[in-house]
Amino acid sequence: MGVTGCGKSSVGSALAAALGVAFVEGDALHPPENVAKMASGQPLTDEDRAGWLEAVGRAVAANSSGNQGAVAACSALRRRYRDQLRRLNPSLVFIHLAIDRETAYRRVGNREGHFMPASLVESQFAALETPGEDEAAVSLNGLLPVDELVAASIAFLRRKKKSEP
Repeated sequence: MGVTGCGKSSVGSALAAALGVAFVEGDALHPPENVAKMASGQPLTDEDRAGWLEAVGRAVAANSSGNQGAVAACSALRRRYRDQLRRLNPSLVFIHLAIDRETAYRRVGNREGHFMPASLVESQFAALETPGEDEAAVSLNGLLPVDELVAASIAFLRRKKKSEP
């Protein structure tokens, strides 16, 4: 989870491969109306996100076989969005890839073929609610190399699993 340009898709797909589980690309589940709205430089509202979050949560549930799990790339910027996803997947944990605004602007501005323009970076930071200590989440420095982020994510998942009853 995290703002646009933080590396959700790159880290998420690499993490899924390392774990041998399915990867769900949240951006691919946006309805055309959401994509068009963002592409025109308009941030999504909570109402716009509701159905999309439902689709992401259902895709994670559908792709989780037994106790295997799945990895999803999803902004999940607000606590209520994460709570909505947890209602569909109670054991869901979040890995927050934290980056600064300058990096987000640079990465999004250099990205080709994606509907999210750099003009929406600020709205992402305005909506971001960093996961609280009471959430099943960890914040990692999104500036680290992908392989280090994957290793840190796996270490977090192992610690989380050991602490479960």
